[in-house]
Amino acid sequence: MKRVVFVLVSMLLISGFSYAQELCVGNYWTEAQGKAHLDSVLNQVKSQAQWETRAEQIRNQILVGSGLAEMPKNRPIPKVQKGKVHEMDGYRVTNMAIESTPGSWITGNLYEPTGQKCKLAGILCPHGHWSDLSDYGRYRPDMQKRCAVLCRMGAVVFAYDMVGYGDNKQTAKHEDPLAFQIQTRNSIRIVDYLVSRPDIDPKRIAVTGASGGGTQSFILAALDKRVAVSVPCVQVSAHFFGGCVCESGMPIHRHGTFQANNVEIAALAAPRPMLLISDGADWTKNTPVVEYPFIQSIYKLYGQESLVENAHFANEKHDYGFNKRQAAYKFMAKYLKLHADPVLTGEAWIKILPMDDMHYVALCPLP
Repeated sequence: MKRVVFVLVSMLLISGFSYAQELCVGNYWTEAQGKAHLDSVLNQVKSQAQWETRAEQIRNQILVGSGLAEMPKNRPIPKVQKGKVHEMDGYRVTNMAIESTPGSWITGNLYEPTGQKCKLAGILCPHGHWSDLSDYGRYRPDMQKRCAVLCRMGAVVFAYDMVGYGDNKQTAKHEDPLAFQIQTRNSIRIVDYLVSRPDIDPKRIAVTGASGGGTQSFILAALDKRVAVSVPCVQVSAHFFGGCVCESGMPIHRHGTFQANNVEIAALAAPRPMLLISDGADWTKNTPVVEYPFIQSIYKLYGQESLVENAHFANEKHDYGFNKRQAAYKFMAKYLKLHADPVLTGEAWIKILPMDDMHYVALCPLP
């Protein structure tokens, strides 16, 4: 970790730019500036080859700017520690931790269907920023419902803590300068775990989350091509760059004369299936006319514009509510070959676990 920090700081000092000058935080642009940037990119990118050159620049800036460029390609299968197991209706929930780097653990809940003998999909479910300690993160009813439904539809699902949230002790607090780096590495290591399981089809890995979890979703899909399907919810915006240090606290969007935004980063998923979920009350209100058409244009360069969709809820707010979840279930069923029975997706059968039952308590203390 010390070496990664040294490399990152050295890179910024050599460049002649201060750390703060490299950051694009929150409403960094106006809506008009965000659209103008996308229009400029499309004026320069006229072919698949030109886009892939641009895409490689964007991907490299994310890796270098976050200090992840030196992450080993040949990584060992992550260690896991399991805690309490909850037997539910057609699935089980295990309180579990996955080792990200030696001595650094990702805490969460693993949802596994019971009684299914065929190969399963694997789905990552990161959460967003919720301040109410009685109803937040992976414990929220909407998160438990989403995970339970996707699990019963035929997937192994891992809902995991942001750094400094829930049971996560990777940092003293969430507002750590390296939060983006740690969370992104965590997501990649969860993919490592999922594809290592003999019961999971490595070609059917997906990620979906809302708000800050939406950022984690499109970042992971941009960097890790093992992610076959992505559903970022209420977060992909041309002008908003994420308001938390875990989204925009490292120089992933800008360096010197180079500039990108989150719409371009989301477009790195092309031509893999992606559903953009947006609403009318936040920074995704323009998605049908700004962000979605741009990403569709990128997919069109591959002849695959039908593989990206937008589910827009103009009268809804910033959440991963029932209607948004229904859109996600339908999309994932189509592209992950899941079973979308109306009884399952109706969610009425789901029992919500109390938060205290979902905490990860190690069988042996984590280092």
